[in-house]
Amino acid sequence: MTVESRELAELLDKQAIYEVVLRYCRGIDRLDFDLVRGCYHPDGIDHHTGFDGTVDEYLAWVQPKLESLAGTMHHLGNHLVELYGDVAISETYSTNVHWGHPDRGDFTSGARFVDLMEKRDGRWAIAERWAVREWTRSDEGRMIAPEAAGPRGTRAGGDVLDALRTRVGTRP
Repeated sequence: MTVESRELAELLDKQAIYEVVLRYCRGIDRLDFDLVRGCYHPDGIDHHTGFDGTVDEYLAWVQPKLESLAGTMHHLGNHLVELYGDVAISETYSTNVHWGHPDRGDFTSGARFVDLMEKRDGRWAIAERWAVREWTRSDEGRMIAPEAAGPRGTRAGGDVLDALRTRVGTRP
């Protein structure tokens, strides 16, 4: 393999890993739990604040928590991947906004997704994830009503993204 073809293969692997992290965030924010599940290998493990277990246990734990909120939005920042053949370490910085929590109100947290990614049968996915909470702040009383009519995000289907994907005729 030439240097150029190896570098291209590494770049493609890094992009595929980044897209796993992006799909995870979309799935969480849009309540698309099949999309979230697809980001993990079937035997994947997750470690979150207050949770450690398999991907299926994680989804059973997180789904009611997310459904009790009015919404979430994950913003990704720094993303670095260390490739070791078909195994990789991915670290992604994230700022996560949560609103309408029945007990805690509105809050924002800073975190890092530290992922052990594995490429199996040509597909990168999470083998093990640590959602490392760095900080949390209360945003109670800071949210305001929309300033005018216009597009608004919805969760669990019916979002403008879903409508556009239906119109284009694609739904991965």
